[in-house]
Amino acid sequence: MRRVLLVGFMASGKTTVGRAVARRLGWDFIDIDAAVEAREGRSVAQIFDLDGEERFRRLEAEETARALTREDVVVAPGGGWAVQDEERLEEVPEGTLTVWLRVDPATAVGRARASRAVRPLLAGPEPLEAASALSAERARFYARARLHLDTTDVAPTALTDAVVHAVGGAPDRS
Repeated sequence: MRRVLLVGFMASGKTTVGRAVARRLGWDFIDIDAAVEAREGRSVAQIFDLDGEERFRRLEAEETARALTREDVVVAPGGGWAVQDEERLEEVPEGTLTVWLRVDPATAVGRARASRAVRPLLAGPEPLEAASALSAERARFYARARLHLDTTDVAPTALTDAVVHAVGGAPDRS
């Protein structure tokens, strides 16, 4: 394996686990939302508000495609990246471990609120309802990932260990 691609619903732990996996493997970590924000000079929420979700998804796809040309990298696109194309996870470069970080909607909403991050798709009056509907709609796309890990009540270190092991990396020595 030369790269890891983490997919899953918002607040599933892609950034937290991605950073830890990259650190353990000595690889780079690319948070696609941050890459889009740096490229555009504004936040994801601002892009959604001013340009719409379609433009954001196009930017996200471009940045993810660019990141996946690299080796020794852990890539974490937004929660909607994998659902924009039925075959998206099958089209990643050979040598990519795809990992679905599963999270139940209630936990995702709780984590999103705790992080105080702006989540445009949960901005309505019923975020749990919205999260439940989106999560159910997206699950079949995420399920195409090679490795499935439930993040709901699992420590990030255990998730990191599982991904590093699947890559074939060295065990944690801490």
